[in-house]
Amino acid sequence: MGKEFIELFEQWADHYDETVTGHDLEYKEVFRHYEAILAEVAKRTFGHVIEFGPGTGNLTEELLKRGRTVTAFEPSPAMRNLAQEKIGNRAEIKEGDFLSFEFKKSVQSIVSSYAFHHLTDKEKAEAIAAYGNILESGGKIVFADTMYESVEAYKQAIKDASEKGFHNLAEDLEREYYTTIPILKEMLEANHFTVSFEKMNDFVWIMEALKK
Repeated sequence: MGKEFIELFEQWADHYDETVTGHDLEYKEVFRHYEAILAEVAKRTFGHVIEFGPGTGNLTEELLKRGRTVTAFEPSPAMRNLAQEKIGNRAEIKEGDFLSFEFKKSVQSIVSSYAFHHLTDKEKAEAIAAYGNILESGGKIVFADTMYESVEAYKQAIKDASEKGFHNLAEDLEREYYTTIPILKEMLEANHFTVSFEKMNDFVWIMEALKK
């Protein structure tokens, strides 16, 4: 999962939970309704769930509250340690990422929050194809992430952040691999998924894809 971002993940680890709870003005809109977003992702899952990029374990916690069996893969050692401390022995946080993970069984759900944008569009397509192979028929991919309705909307978001003086946010938007809903829809449909998108705030959408 975007191994070029590991150093950034390590830097974020200690203050990530503070940021997602709205204490950083630049990212306040990105994380508006954060708890509701995670709850909505968890609600849409069933069965054994693979989680990619659990970070500090907040979505993992929501999944466990709903009685799911969770196997999580996190590339950042610092994030992985924080997540494991938070959830204890209720689930295992393994080393791995969206494209590099060891799992030999089929599953019913695959989830992620605020992480899929660390893959290029080519890597996203590779990941979706791989998930089609391990999901059972009727299984789901449920991702919450920043995405855009068009390239123009993406460029406007960068401009808006810069004009507000949110230079860290603008830098993040330019540096990472945010994509558009039409591109994701095409990727998923090419791999025999039906997909829907629900807007949760000015940045984040929930993408729910059902394997036919």
